[in-house]
Amino acid sequence: MTTQFDPPRPWTASYAPGVPEDLAEVSGSLLDLVAESASAHPDAPALQFFGRVTSYRELAAAVERAAAGLRAQGVRKGDPVALILPNCSQHIIAFYAVLRLGAIVVEHNPLYTPRELRKQFSDHGARHAIVWSTVAKTVQEFPDDLALDSIISVDVTTGMPGYMQLALKLPFPKLREQRGQLTEPVHGAVSWEAICGYAPLPTDAPRPGTDDVAVIQYTSGTTGDPKGAVLTHRNLLANAAQARAWTPDVADGEGTVVYAVLPMFHAYGLTLCLTYAMSRAARLVLFPKFDPDMVLDVTKKHPATVLPAVPPIAERLLKRAQEKGVSLAGTGIGVSGAMALDDALVVPWEAETGGMLVEGYGLSECSPVLAVNPVGENRKAGTIGLPLPGTEVRVADPDDPSADVPQGSPGELLVRGPQVFGGYYGKPEATERVFSNGWFRTGDIVEMDEDGFLTVVDRIKELIITGGFNVAPTEVEIALRQHPAIADAAVVGMPSPGGEEVVAAVVLDGEPDFDPEEARDYVKRILTPYKAPRRFVVVDELPKSMIGKVMRKQVREQLLAS
Repeated sequence: MTTQFDPPRPWTASYAPGVPEDLAEVSGSLLDLVAESASAHPDAPALQFFGRVTSYRELAAAVERAAAGLRAQGVRKGDPVALILPNCSQHIIAFYAVLRLGAIVVEHNPLYTPRELRKQFSDHGARHAIVWSTVAKTVQEFPDDLALDSIISVDVTTGMPGYMQLALKLPFPKLREQRGQLTEPVHGAVSWEAICGYAPLPTDAPRPGTDDVAVIQYTSGTTGDPKGAVLTHRNLLANAAQARAWTPDVADGEGTVVYAVLPMFHAYGLTLCLTYAMSRAARLVLFPKFDPDMVLDVTKKHPATVLPAVPPIAERLLKRAQEKGVSLAGTGIGVSGAMALDDALVVPWEAETGGMLVEGYGLSECSPVLAVNPVGENRKAGTIGLPLPGTEVRVADPDDPSADVPQGSPGELLVRGPQVFGGYYGKPEATERVFSNGWFRTGDIVEMDEDGFLTVVDRIKELIITGGFNVAPTEVEIALRQHPAIADAAVVGMPSPGGEEVVAAVVLDGEPDFDPEEARDYVKRILTPYKAPRRFVVVDELPKSMIGKVMRKQVREQLLAS
């Protein structure tokens, strides 16, 4: 079955050879991705974590055992289950084990502060959490109204090869420090090993349906208040299928390698690593954090067929490879997202790798990928590419989203497609605001050229994108205003190499001595470190509207002019 489109889609004429205009309607559930790969390629490597390899047969069996263990803890169909994990083998198994029960995965950033985690837990109300051992204490200390029925602690070192586990236990300061960064002793929680010690679920145990909710993916939006985008199995299956269709020259099975250098708690990493890679029966190489040296060590033996990244990661990897004299040849498709990709990076990257580096675009609400440049010679640097197969887009008047603007004129990007979510968890009013007659309003101002390529020219939403992560200015401003020396603050994104940096314009309370480093540390005690301003500018007053709202656009213009 194919989807009928109205209006027409001129961009399909620019698709690379082999990319279809339409896709068949998806069915089944995300579990089929692992099951089908395990059936067709049972002995192919599925996961590689610090050199330890798990086959697709082993992965499928581990999911069934972990699902049985979670059921014993009381997890049932429709229950939200929080995952607070870095990239590790246990993350993949936990993700699919939760889905196996028909429960809902809620991904969380393990670097979040207790305050940030509490806000999200109070929104989704999960009673079960699978957490990195370094975060377990934070979750155990939640207030009574957020107390959990079960906390499952994951020691990520148990997913490493045995020799590395032994080495980390040796009494040397450097090794003790490394072990302390990876794991902590936990009391009063269920161990992940206990969860995986159960007999597999019966083969006839019920499975989720295509339209069941699979994931609640949080996006801060512009207010800093947590909003969970509700993504179904259909949404995520469709986006994985779209990514497969976009890369027809990538083979399934052993020999195809995907690097998970992006965090899988982020929508971008989730789709290209947790779903796309599994659908390809690819070797998914897991990195708990981006370390260029660690990536290069793997590249020597298993260069990436597909490398999802953000420009700063590609830039650092390229620079380090040149410093160490390590060849990146054989790296196939680099997919860049979250921020603008500069042609000054594309040219040396492609010369070094012999592959391609293409820019894409997406949002958490869209599972997340909406548009990507063709993996072909007709791609256009500086654009976000073309809408994926099965995706409809319009460029509309932001003040009247029912009216399209003339071709080539700037307007708000509106989208429809099987990957587009149905709404925010428990927030019908917020959901209503982002839809117009069935079209999702992205909040981004774009232009579409005669070939269907899209270029982002402005952002209605005032999110700051730094290092590939979203920062809501309001959230940072609230934290700054709690500082005793700051009377008022406006936070904006300012250009920096590879993206944006968080900059705060602050009005001081009286004339105290102001220490920017101390203020930055103050914010880091409230929010995740990447949200803390990189730079402070002291001003006498902030421009405000007649109703007293700080006009961030004017603040940014003033800072750019200064």
